[in-house]
Amino acid sequence: MNVIAAVSIGVCWFVFAAVWLITANYNESRGPAQRQRSWYGTGTIPVVVISTVIGVAVPRTDWRTVTFATPWARFPGLAILLAATALTLWGRFALGLMWSAVPAVREGHQLRTRGPYAITRHPIYTGLLGMLLGTMLVAGAGPWLVPFPVALILIEFKIRIEERFMTTEFPEEYPRYRKRVPQLVPGLRLLSHLFLGVPRPPSRASADPPRLHHSTPNNHSSARGPTARP
Repeated sequence: MNVIAAVSIGVCWFVFAAVWLITANYNESRGPAQRQRSWYGTGTIPVVVISTVIGVAVPRTDWRTVTFATPWARFPGLAILLAATALTLWGRFALGLMWSAVPAVREGHQLRTRGPYAITRHPIYTGLLGMLLGTMLVAGAGPWLVPFPVALILIEFKIRIEERFMTTEFPEEYPRYRKRVPQLVPGLRLLSHLFLGVPRPPSRASADPPRLHHSTPNNHSSARGPTARP
């Protein structure tokens, strides 16, 4: 991995970590009280631990067989890493004080459906997965192949908890929102419509009255309901 790749990865993840630590401390003292929280905690530590264990357990010679260092992968990877970092931070700031490190129900939530939450229901998770994918491409894979699938599994599990919270808190609004906006991959439903003939969901104007804004636990916020953050 060359210097530019290493610096790009370091800067993006440093900014992400710094923003999360600072805002987490701020939310702890200024955020609304939690009415309920899930037993499921942050997925960051399990991803780091599992990836580290696998990375150390597999011999270096085996990692070399899945390592590459070519511009065709590095340049797209850098673009994905930068765009995903921006999306992650955008989603985080869109939640404001409603953000939480674990799936939780705060006082005074509002459902977020605008900004990054009009692109994907879980923009923070989409951004995190994009950062891991971009990092893998920029770094030339190797041990970086591991964090992405591990994070994808843990995030999907966490999303199920969060969306249960949101459906309970917003039994009418959230199901409509789910039909209109994809869970993680922007544009996925449009591609399904174009290539597979899957019917498109109703438009925003006809599907959802413009009164509440969305966010799911850990990645979303709500005026009565859950929030959460990885």
